[in-house]
Amino acid sequence: MAIQIHDTLAGRKRELVPLVPGRLGLYACGPTVYDLSHLGHARCYVVWDVVVRHLRARGYQVKYVRNFTDVDDKIIKRAGERGEDPVALAARYADAYLEDMDALGNLRPDVAPRVSEHVPQILEMIGTLVERGFAYAPGNGDVYYAVRRFPEYGRLARRNLDDLLAGARVEPGEAKRDPLDFALWKAAKPGEPSWPSPWGPGRPGWHIECSAMTRAHLGAPFDLHTGGKDLIFPHHTNEIAQSVAAAGDGVHAESYCRHWAHNGFIEIDDEKMSKSLGNFFTIRDVLARHDAEALRLFLLGTHYRNDFNFADTLLADAERRLGYLYETLEKADRAAAGGAAGPEEPFAEAARAALDDDFNTPQVLAILAEAFTSANALCDRGGKRTPQERSRLAAFAREARAVGAELGLLARPPSEALLALRDRAASRRGVVAAEVEARIRERAEARKNKDFARSDAIRDELLASGVVLRDGPAGTTWKVE
Repeated sequence: MAIQIHDTLAGRKRELVPLVPGRLGLYACGPTVYDLSHLGHARCYVVWDVVVRHLRARGYQVKYVRNFTDVDDKIIKRAGERGEDPVALAARYADAYLEDMDALGNLRPDVAPRVSEHVPQILEMIGTLVERGFAYAPGNGDVYYAVRRFPEYGRLARRNLDDLLAGARVEPGEAKRDPLDFALWKAAKPGEPSWPSPWGPGRPGWHIECSAMTRAHLGAPFDLHTGGKDLIFPHHTNEIAQSVAAAGDGVHAESYCRHWAHNGFIEIDDEKMSKSLGNFFTIRDVLARHDAEALRLFLLGTHYRNDFNFADTLLADAERRLGYLYETLEKADRAAAGGAAGPEEPFAEAARAALDDDFNTPQVLAILAEAFTSANALCDRGGKRTPQERSRLAAFAREARAVGAELGLLARPPSEALLALRDRAASRRGVVAAEVEARIRERAEARKNKDFARSDAIRDELLASGVVLRDGPAGTTWKVE
């Protein structure tokens, strides 16, 4: 069993080979916590959650590190606008982020380091870079990285220094020797959080933060670094330059991290969703209207490296698809009752093989769709089921849940999930459950009195409002289309 991943550094798909067989260190660049998380964050961290889940299912011992950037220009700016302490504002939004990730069903990382807790490690790394001639302090309290000292600068982003220089500039007040150089340490300004340093009070630059935290918790080199593709340049490019110069051979990116993977964007009208563009939906906005597991299903319907457009109607469709999956599981559980589960269904290993191939979640969902269609047909077949059929359905339900677990799906009891999905759909349509239940009782009374015209009229009235009735041995149930 070999796992293939599209390695951004290599520019192609290649085998994911950890430094220590059976063990893998993964670092996901976490959020800058100055506001509520949006759907772009949901997409990013659902993707890397599935990667961690699958690696563990394949037997790897994964150390998953996902940081918080809680010291940053954006945080300071937002805190100033609101008259808040920057550290307190960042802590509040970090807590909100964790709540959102929990709601999406993401596993908590093994380590969640914060920049504010790693300033000593950051200062040590900056000091090493200065000593080795890769950084300089111009005397104004700042420290800069000297980009031209690193021969491989720009390799990850496939950009050369001449191209980068064309768009580089020196901001007023900066004391860079070269427009391409970037800040490792920023001199303190009035009202900003600061720490003492050999160059005067100040705070870390953005890029050095992740270099210090990866080194503290995964060492150098480590196995896999992930994040959104917007981080390839400059953030991850600068991380490589700093980290290799501080701890590696001073030349090759692989002496910092062996593999790099990046996810694509969610877009609105073909434009990246982001806070800076103002075209974003927070995770909480979306979960106020839609089921969290349906959002997860929607996000996994596109390969992680591809961009895709968001629309509210697509989420409603994902809820319907999720409802079908849970309805089929519920029928399979009922039909398989008393049967011993048979051997592994072929679809399960096919799904895992798709995840082995660059974590191809759309292919997994297609494989599951075919398996659920077959199981649904078997459940709906009339007549008494044979022991072999019950065994097959029991095996289907077991394997469907096992594959679902690698995607973070299908973990709820079907009855609970179906009720939650129905309630979400009802809320969006303005349907009141108590009123529907009252109409169902009225219809049952009409049927009891053989007033079938009235019974049919009630059914039609409910259908016009989006409510579909289903009559069964246990009574009448309903759902919202």
